[in-house]
Amino acid sequence: MIDVLKLILGVLSSLCRSRGKLAAEVLILRQQINVLRRRAPKRPHLNNADRVLFVWLYHWFPSVLNAIAIVRPETIIRWHRAGFRAYWRWRSRNGVGRPKISSELRALIREMSLSNPLWGAPHIHGELLKLGFDVAQSTVARYMCRHSRPPSQGWRTFLSNHADGIAAVDLFVLPTIAFRILYCLVVIRHGRRILVSFGVTENPTAEWISRQITEAFPWDHAPRYLIRDRDASYGPVFVQRLRAMGIRDRPIAFRSPWQNAYVERLIGSIRRECLDHMIVFGEAHLRRILGAYAAYYNETRVHRSLNKDAPFHRAIERLGAITSRPILGGLHHQYCRI
Repeated sequence: MIDVLKLILGVLSSLCRSRGKLAAEVLILRQQINVLRRRAPKRPHLNNADRVLFVWLYHWFPSVLNAIAIVRPETIIRWHRAGFRAYWRWRSRNGVGRPKISSELRALIREMSLSNPLWGAPHIHGELLKLGFDVAQSTVARYMCRHSRPPSQGWRTFLSNHADGIAAVDLFVLPTIAFRILYCLVVIRHGRRILVSFGVTENPTAEWISRQITEAFPWDHAPRYLIRDRDASYGPVFVQRLRAMGIRDRPIAFRSPWQNAYVERLIGSIRRECLDHMIVFGEAHLRRILGAYAAYYNETRVHRSLNKDAPFHRAIERLGAITSRPILGGLHHQYCRI
C-alpha cells in the first residue's frame, strides 16, 4: 500500500516537470532496472497490489507493454484475463443461472429412481410435473440415482407379481369337549392373504379334500400353483383333481413347514386369536366359530404384511361417531364410524 502511495505522489509531482526532465528520469529508471536485473537474475516476487497496478496501467495505457522489463507482456495479459474471470464470477453470484432446487425435491427424485428402476428421467419428470414441481428434465437426470447394473426389479416385486397365482392348503387338529379329534382344512391365497375356504371333518380323506378344493376355487378362479405338505391324506385322487382343474401341485420338502409359511401363520393366528380361548362342542360348533373368524380375518383384521390393511380392502373412515361391534362374543371388536 505504501508503494502505491509513493507511486501516486510521483505521478502528481511529474505533472509539474518538463518533458526533458521526465525523459531523463525515465532513462535513469530503466538503467537502474537493468543494473538490478544483472545483480538479481531470478524472477522477482510480485504481490497482488503489484499485479493490480500493472493490469490497471495496461487497461488504460496498452502501450506500456513496451516499457515493462521485469515481467513478460503475456503475463500481464494473463493477469488481466484472470481478473476478468474473478470479476464475472462476482457479478454472477446472485440471481443468475438456474435456481437451486430444495433438498426435499432432490430426495424425492432419488427415492423415485430407487423405487422404480425401470423409470427414466422423462418418466420421473412427468410424475413431478403432475405433483406440481416446476423442474427441468435435465435437473431430474442430474439427481437420479445411478444404477451400476441394467434396470431390473427386485425379488420382492417379482414375488408380489406372482403371489396372486399361488394358494396354500394345510390341515390342523383340534380336540372337542368329548376329546374327539376334528381335522380343519384351511385354504389361503398368497396375494392378499385371503382365507378362501375352510372345512371340518373327522376323517380327512383324499376325496373329501378334493371336494373342498373344488368348492374353494371355481373354474375361472383357480390358482396356478397350490402349495401343500406331504401328508398321506393328499392321495392320488387329490393330485388328479388338481390336474383336472389346471392347478400345478407343489408339495414342500419333508419336515419343512417353513416352506409353507403363509398357511402356517394363518393356522397360528386362528389358534392364538380364537380357538385357544374356546372349548369346541362338535363339528357344527367349530364351523360357526371358523365362519365368524374367517369374516373377521378377511374384512376387519389388519395385517402388517398388507401395510395395516385387511385382505378385503378396508376404507378409511374420517367422519362420524366411533362405535364398536363385538366379534366372537367379545373376543374381538370391530370399530367403525356411523
